[in-house]
Amino acid sequence: MPAEGVVFVVNPASANGSTRRRWPEIAHRAAEAGLVGPALLSEGPGEIVELVRRACEDGARLVVAVGGDGTVNEAVNGLMQVEPERRAELATIPRGTGKDFARSFRIPTAVAKAVGVARDGATRTVDVGRAAFVEWDGTPAEAYFANFAGAGISGAIAARANTSSKALGGRIAFLRATTSVFMRWSNSEYEVEIDGERRAGRMLEVIAAVGDQLAGGMRLAPDADPSDGLFDVVLIGDATKLDFVRTLPKIYRGTYLPHPRADVVRGRRLEIETATPLPIALDGEQPGTTPAAFEVVPAALRLRVPAGG
Repeated sequence: MPAEGVVFVVNPASANGSTRRRWPEIAHRAAEAGLVGPALLSEGPGEIVELVRRACEDGARLVVAVGGDGTVNEAVNGLMQVEPERRAELATIPRGTGKDFARSFRIPTAVAKAVGVARDGATRTVDVGRAAFVEWDGTPAEAYFANFAGAGISGAIAARANTSSKALGGRIAFLRATTSVFMRWSNSEYEVEIDGERRAGRMLEVIAAVGDQLAGGMRLAPDADPSDGLFDVVLIGDATKLDFVRTLPKIYRGTYLPHPRADVVRGRRLEIETATPLPIALDGEQPGTTPAAFEVVPAALRLRVPAGG
């Protein structure tokens, strides 16, 4: 594609800080492939939201997010602050721990192939989610998510994975975090409403999935369609540690359903209340706690994906 209108937003702290060292090489590969534009490097958490918003207002047609799931999350939040007619397309060169957004949309993680998708990929119109929740200081807040939102153990797992060593790769980091947190976790009482249908009981987790992969490649919503205007809401009931040991390999394969302690329901709006505040996760970030509400924003994002994907 022509270089005009391309902007790179780069999280140099992603991939355990190695993106800072590798960015000149990545930029060189992109330039050799004909994908050229200014690079905006973030200096701290949250800054990419504003960088993307300003880039769109300045006329960017394609934003290339270089970083992990958190970087994509910030980029989407920046895009959603812009009127739809000025909202740039999004591409990503994955550089992070989980790479779940890239996996959900089959975007390759190798730099050269990801650059090729950013340059020549098909444009797919996909949904995003809007979350209302309580920040850690008790303030009501709203934010968007690109791949999934969860309430319960997912927030604690993401926090543990994000502060642990990534030396053995993202999948191992998330597996270790999941095992460590689960063995100490106590299930909670939930009240859940999905498009007006109420459910209540003791649960481990409730997830609103746009894509099919999260937490380092777990396929908890194996049939999720990011373009159908619906979440796949995953309700995980009062699971035991034995359930966890038996089921985890099937979760990675996406073959754990049907399961007596899990259910998947499609819906546009999910409201969650819990007996005590529980952490929420938005694309692997942990911005606050329940009570929370997650709502689909249909066809909100134009995303570069592999041709035929």
